[in-house]
Amino acid sequence: MSPHSLIPNKPSQVTSVQGGLCALTATEAVARLRAGEVTAAELVEASIARIEDVDSKVNALPIKCFERALDMARSLRLADHLDNHKSLCGLPIAVKDYNNVGGVRTTYGSPIFAQSVAAQSDATVRQLESNGAIPVAKSNVPEWAGGNTFNPVFGATRNPWDLRMSVGGSSGGSAAALASGSVWLATGNDLGGSLRTPAAFNGVVGLRPGPGRVPRGTRLPAMDTLWVEGPMARCVDDLALMLDAGVGYQADDPLSFDQSHISFVEQLSEGDTPARVAFSPDLGIVPMEPEIAQTCGAAMGHFTGMGTEVTADVPDFTGVLGAFQSLRAVLFATLMAPILEQNRAQIAPEIIGNIERGLKIDPAQIFAAERVRIALYQKMLTFFESHDFLICPAASIPPFPVEQRFVTEIDGKPCATYIDWFAITFALTMTACPVVSVPCGFTATGLPVGVQIVGKPRGEAALLRAARQFEQSLGLAAMLPINPHSGRGVISGR
Repeated sequence: MSPHSLIPNKPSQVTSVQGGLCALTATEAVARLRAGEVTAAELVEASIARIEDVDSKVNALPIKCFERALDMARSLRLADHLDNHKSLCGLPIAVKDYNNVGGVRTTYGSPIFAQSVAAQSDATVRQLESNGAIPVAKSNVPEWAGGNTFNPVFGATRNPWDLRMSVGGSSGGSAAALASGSVWLATGNDLGGSLRTPAAFNGVVGLRPGPGRVPRGTRLPAMDTLWVEGPMARCVDDLALMLDAGVGYQADDPLSFDQSHISFVEQLSEGDTPARVAFSPDLGIVPMEPEIAQTCGAAMGHFTGMGTEVTADVPDFTGVLGAFQSLRAVLFATLMAPILEQNRAQIAPEIIGNIERGLKIDPAQIFAAERVRIALYQKMLTFFESHDFLICPAASIPPFPVEQRFVTEIDGKPCATYIDWFAITFALTMTACPVVSVPCGFTATGLPVGVQIVGKPRGEAALLRAARQFEQSLGLAAMLPINPHSGRGVISGR
């Protein structure tokens, strides 16, 4: 049996982008930059042309900083980057509109900040820029937070695999820009699944690293460890490339640390395949659409095909969902209570509810939530004594219609809150472990499905290596980038 026979519903009529610079992987593009075969300005111009060609359909990159990018590209001295193994050497990237790029708008998808211009790049972007990344555009986001990328400033972002569907959130613009070939790499961030869900919905990869790996800006509470910044890409090789460029110490972030001696790219090919992993379709705590569970379960055949034992011995996640909801609400109240006091009429009702829940939480609820979190971490350490990785779906549902604000039920079971439908990701946030989202198949209607792979604390290198082995067995990364289309078999492109 060939590996590809384990992938049901693989779309046969999706048009991949053939030829041209935008069809290169980030790894290939950086290699050409290093060799002097292409210039940073040529890549920026190629990205601009692709954005102008497809983004009117997708609406992934509403804030353009083309002139800034061209100026950076023309002034970049390649010789200054060749000795830096972490440098992207002038590769254009997309930056999520929750991050600051100096001289460019940061709106958070909110009318309150629709015209706000950042004085300087934040710690996340500054680290990438110092390693040769060139922001070419800002990617669309939900208003402040959420699982569907739409807002009153720029409208909705549409899924390149089916323009009628959602890209997920909150890093939905970044994921759609990658899938449609507008950029080679994109920033994401992740509190409850904000880069893992969009990666799954758009057939790309995204890494939620451990706290402190990627430096964060001063907008976030300095000691918070729930919200992390992370890379997004079309394949795992490119994900490692961006992680190398994005990690490191920035004084803005007291949790960040020097990682100049580490190369995640170099470690991708080191080591053996995993000996033992565990798979659960639902972690024992969330509802799951049967088609998603079946698709993800079938993909585990790729691990067994590599000689890996797959068990069902997962840690106990009892109490984790409620604990996360409490801690998330406290974080929102910390971040946004002052904004709510002055701008209530300009904030989405779901976000107001999050903030007010945080303001009402009593100390006993916080203590209980932290105890659950501490206990879960200890359970994960015990789990990793006998297993290399924990695997589960990256979403409980396939992409849903873009007009739907959020999901209200899963497999006939109602969702109590507007974030319940991505509980499968925020349960793993509570582990503090690195998690990667990797495509694993398609629904009957040709929409991408992804799995989450959870690694040991500070185990990003081994995690990316296993994800790469899984990805290569599946062979799906070669389908990207694609031309956006409206439903299976309806193709539009260049």
